[in-house]
Amino acid sequence: MTGTGWKTEWNLDRTYLSSSGEVRWAALGAPDAPPVVLLHGTPFSSYVWRGVARALADRYRVFVWDMPGYGASEKRADQDVSLAAQGRVFGELLAEWGLTREGAEPAVVAHDFGGCVALRAHLLHGARYRRLALANVVALAPWGSPSYRLLGAQAEVFGQLPGALHRGLVREYIASCSATGLHPAVLERLVEPWCGEEGQPAFYRQIAQNDQRFTDEIEGRYGEISLPVLVCWGTADSWIPVERGHALADRIPGARLRLIEGAAHLVQEDAPAELSVALSGFLG
Repeated sequence: MTGTGWKTEWNLDRTYLSSSGEVRWAALGAPDAPPVVLLHGTPFSSYVWRGVARALADRYRVFVWDMPGYGASEKRADQDVSLAAQGRVFGELLAEWGLTREGAEPAVVAHDFGGCVALRAHLLHGARYRRLALANVVALAPWGSPSYRLLGAQAEVFGQLPGALHRGLVREYIASCSATGLHPAVLERLVEPWCGEEGQPAFYRQIAQNDQRFTDEIEGRYGEISLPVLVCWGTADSWIPVERGHALADRIPGARLRLIEGAAHLVQEDAPAELSVALSGFLG
């Protein structure tokens, strides 16, 4: 799959000019339904939530967005796409969507580093949620595989790879997040935004800017969280082992842990039905 055809498969039809660039977003479900916001991680986009979002939209107003530097949102050379910036932008979007008013607080569902973004917005910026679900999230040190750290440390070098070699590297990297194997069309859809003159440097830029200090700043405060929390984890995750899910649930008072057997890091693709049922039960 080449060109811009991938953008039409999962259409984010609205834009918001954030402090870190233009953000593409969409809302599914009835406008007066209870709000739910879905956060993606890296190197993904809101596309990984498409099945879950459509399932939840029967009962909820579901907001999805591509973070600055990801998916269909703006990518540029001088862009701040750090986890600190994403946390601030998330707060901006909650205000834009009218979800900061008393009684309008959303339920939030986050995956991968979307977990860190949601936790930072809540603990550092005062964002209020009705409930919080965390699926295979970046939240506890240490994180980042040896390959991930190498790509970040040598971002300028890898950014000069010929396009075909870069595409192959990204394809193999993303493919390793699934235990069942990604459908070829889904894999290409996840790879495509990271290719070309705009996408290739953006791929290495976001890795270079991510840093463990962004979770170190909040890790000691998880005991302060007082809202209902569900921790979901694919037991076959090789990116962030399931032991981290147990440890995270232990750190958050009253958190429930739901293990999804056989699913790897991209649990939305490996077990979408089981994840949707778990989330529906928690959100309901």
